[in-house]
Amino acid sequence: MKTLVDFAYTVLTEPNPATKVSLTREFTNLWKTSSISKIGNTLLPDHPARKTKPELRPHYEMPKRNLQNKAGRVAFIHAIAHIELNAINLAWDTVGRFYSENLPKDFYSDWLDVALDEAEHFDLLSKRLLELGSFYGNYPAHNGLWEAAINTSDDIAARLALVPMVLEARGLDTTPKAIKKLYDSGDNKSAMILEKIALEEIPHVATGVRWFEYICDKRAINPITEFHRLVAERFKGKLKPPFNKVARDKAHLSPAYYLPLS
Repeated sequence: MKTLVDFAYTVLTEPNPATKVSLTREFTNLWKTSSISKIGNTLLPDHPARKTKPELRPHYEMPKRNLQNKAGRVAFIHAIAHIELNAINLAWDTVGRFYSENLPKDFYSDWLDVALDEAEHFDLLSKRLLELGSFYGNYPAHNGLWEAAINTSDDIAARLALVPMVLEARGLDTTPKAIKKLYDSGDNKSAMILEKIALEEIPHVATGVRWFEYICDKRAINPITEFHRLVAERFKGKLKPPFNKVARDKAHLSPAYYLPLS
C-alpha cells in the first residue's frame, strides 16, 4: 500500500510539470477518498526532478520586466509560473519530509490543499503563456524558493517560518501592484488570473501561521520570538516594507511577526 510519503516522492521525482499537476490532483483526491497512511520511510530527494528548461540563474542575474509591453508581461507570467511550480514541490516536500513529527491528519490535509491550489495556479499560468505565444521553460528562472526548502529541510518550524510566513507573505505585499499594472496595460485576463492566485495565497499563509503556532505550542516556545530567531538565523535578507496589512491580517499574520521586536 502506497503511503503519503510515497506520493510525495513520486511528485518530487517527476520532471514533467504537466504530469506533476496531474499527479497532485490524483493523489489529493486519493487522500480524501481512501485510507492512506501518512507514515512512510521513503527518502525524499534534496532537489525535485526538472527538465533542462528553464535555465536556472541567480536572482541577481534575472532581467527586470516591464509590464507595460507584451514581452515584459510574458516574462513576468513565466516567473510567476516558475514560483507556482516550485510551490507544488514545496508543499509536497512539507507533506513528506516531516512525518516523524507525528503531526495530526489535518496538517497533511491542509498542505495537500495547498499543493492542489499551487498545481491549479501553475496550470492557469502555463495555459496563459501558450495563449500569449510562449511556454513554460522559454525564459530563465531563479531557484530562490527551493533554496529556502534546502535551508529548512531539518526543521518543520523553520520551514513554516521561512516559506509561507516570509516568502509567500511577501507575495501578498507585491501582487496588488502587479495586478494594477496588468490592468493598466490592458492585459485583463492575466490580471484576473493573478487576482485569483492572490486571493488563494492568503489561506496558504494562514495555514503556515496556524501550524507554526501549533509546533511552537507543542515545543513550549514563544512563536513570535522563535519566528524572529529563525528569520535572523536562516533568511538571507530582511523583512522589508511595504507590508500588505489587510491581506496579512486576513492570513492571521500579526504585525508582531513582521515588525521589529521592541
